[in-house]
Amino acid sequence: MKTIITIVTAVTLTFYAQLLKAQEADNGDVIEQLIQEKESIISSEKEALRKEVEAINEKLAKAEITVEEAQQQKEAAATKRALNIENLQAIIDNKIAFLERNGSEYSKTPDGKIEIGLGAENKDNGDILFGVEINTGKKRKMKYDRRTYSNLVVAFGLNNTIGDGQSLDNSDYEIWGSRFFELGWTWSTRAFKNSNFLRLKYGISYQSNGLKPTDNRYFIENGNQTELEEFRVELDKSKFRMDNIVVPVYFEFGPSTIKETENTIRYSTARKFRIGLGGYVGANISTRQKLKYKENGDNIKDKIKRDYNTSDLIYGLSSYIGFGDMSIYAKYDISPIFRNAEIDQNNVSLGLRFDL
Repeated sequence: MKTIITIVTAVTLTFYAQLLKAQEADNGDVIEQLIQEKESIISSEKEALRKEVEAINEKLAKAEITVEEAQQQKEAAATKRALNIENLQAIIDNKIAFLERNGSEYSKTPDGKIEIGLGAENKDNGDILFGVEINTGKKRKMKYDRRTYSNLVVAFGLNNTIGDGQSLDNSDYEIWGSRFFELGWTWSTRAFKNSNFLRLKYGISYQSNGLKPTDNRYFIENGNQTELEEFRVELDKSKFRMDNIVVPVYFEFGPSTIKETENTIRYSTARKFRIGLGGYVGANISTRQKLKYKENGDNIKDKIKRDYNTSDLIYGLSSYIGFGDMSIYAKYDISPIFRNAEIDQNNVSLGLRFDL
């Protein structure tokens, strides 16, 4: 935590020194406004860092990560926020230098401004932007009809497998202990010119599928096959995780609200029913197993990263149904988890999906 405080404090003092130097020059209201924006950047990034640290502490309290992992994540978050401050304020410094060099002729441009950080309003559709918007005073022509929109997707829930002659009732994995997580970015394009009832939704996602074996078992590689075997001592934890990068494609159906003005027309699916049917294809990028146990009085944690004969090519079917941003989400891997297995096991997931 000391490292985090040191980084943030150093960056804060550095840029406050730059603020004092900039304030010495009398360049009118525009430069004063830019200086205020620099101050707001520090506040925004420090608040964002505080929330990230709180989230890491929650994971640590739930024993989802170790103390060492928590410290590494906190230091990484602090470094990222410090670099954000440095990069964003450098943009304003360049603007101030430009105005000082060229005089008040440019500083009096009524529409010229810079919006930086979280919470800048997108004048095109009213959404909140994350990043930087630079307006040089030139009036940008607004597109009358946007057919493609994009958004962040977050999904999580329960994970398990289905195989020949098997069901969830006699699964090799704990139902509540096996979970999945998905994070992605999607684009949604209206299929028809004058109707938004059917949309093509596509993007890229990171998927993490976890399995928790039952009966004190863990995975071993036996030649070209992967099998479950009972561990030699009592296990405190046995977790198996597969990380994939996939490209999902959906046909999304549902009503929309039309917002029409003299210059624009926009279709909004906010607070509307939606259903998506489609699938995904991608690749397995990582497979690992985590074991925790006590042996000879020592607490041992094993993190084993291997191939485990898992399928390299991942493909399956998925769907969601919901209202507004939240949906019930299900996905099924047609590709088996393990190659050359005596009984093919296919990953299946059920949870919640948020289109933010």
